[in-house]
Amino acid sequence: MATLSLCVERFPIAGTFTIARGSKTEAVVVEARLTADGITGRGECVPYARYGETVESVTADIEALRADIAAGLTREALQHRLPAGAARNALDCAFWDLEAKRGGLRAAELAGLAPLKPLVTAYTLSLDTPEAMARAAAAAAARPLLKLKLGAPGDSRRLAAIRAAAPDARLIVDANEGWAPADLQDLMDMCFATGVELIEQPLPAGKDDVLARIERRVPVCADESVHDRAGLAALADRYDAVNIKLDKAGGLTEALALADAAQGLGFSLMVGCMLASSLAMAPAMLVAQRAQVVDLDGPLLLARDRVPGLTYEGALVYPPEADLWG
Repeated sequence: MATLSLCVERFPIAGTFTIARGSKTEAVVVEARLTADGITGRGECVPYARYGETVESVTADIEALRADIAAGLTREALQHRLPAGAARNALDCAFWDLEAKRGGLRAAELAGLAPLKPLVTAYTLSLDTPEAMARAAAAAAARPLLKLKLGAPGDSRRLAAIRAAAPDARLIVDANEGWAPADLQDLMDMCFATGVELIEQPLPAGKDDVLARIERRVPVCADESVHDRAGLAALADRYDAVNIKLDKAGGLTEALALADAAQGLGFSLMVGCMLASSLAMAPAMLVAQRAQVVDLDGPLLLARDRVPGLTYEGALVYPPEADLWG
């Protein structure tokens, strides 16, 4: 049995963060806290409008379980009480954190994993003009892996300019559903020519069947098209990788199971994040240990992070200390 508390927090972004769907200047998160025997576990989620979520709807979904949590709701039972999404993510991660702290263990031990290792994370360049993105790429050229937000007219010029500005960096692209089927092959060919290693969600979810009928010269990763295990098998003919995000999967519990299922079907793994603080990144580090691409740079894009937060050293992100999470 545990008591629940909730709060909404706002973290200013360092500048403006722009993707194909729009821009934002702050990250708005919901933090759930579960307290039992004087010990508190925490989880953070990001309500996402693309999936029909708002801060109000997410907090209402969590609040609706307050009495059940006080009566002894378990993490396992939670999986059947809320659908995959931000609300379940915050609670699920809080349960993991609470269980680890009450047991004097690390969350990785509870999950049956080896001790966590530091990982190389991608660094995201916000969608902008080709010239502005080239300047951003030049400033970040020492980072080994850059993630480019695309999905607007002029993407071929953006790719050429960025590659010229950062000739040695590995590149991945995220179109955020912003490409049209008629342009897909030309844009994919440009990605191939500029050495892009992975293309995330080029077409809108549910309108991506053309991916099964073209030559994918660059591997394509499902993001908006996959949330949890339920939709995974239907993607096998059109995607080569899946991007696992805890806010989509509904928490660490489903994310770990999704990783197992995806690998069993032959998908490569990417672990990503919404724009959020270190508290949201920390549990994703468990899934990221097995991923081929890690994109957990959310705190690097903020003007301030939680204290304590994750430790970033150049492109390396280190596992969380217990006083942050897990």
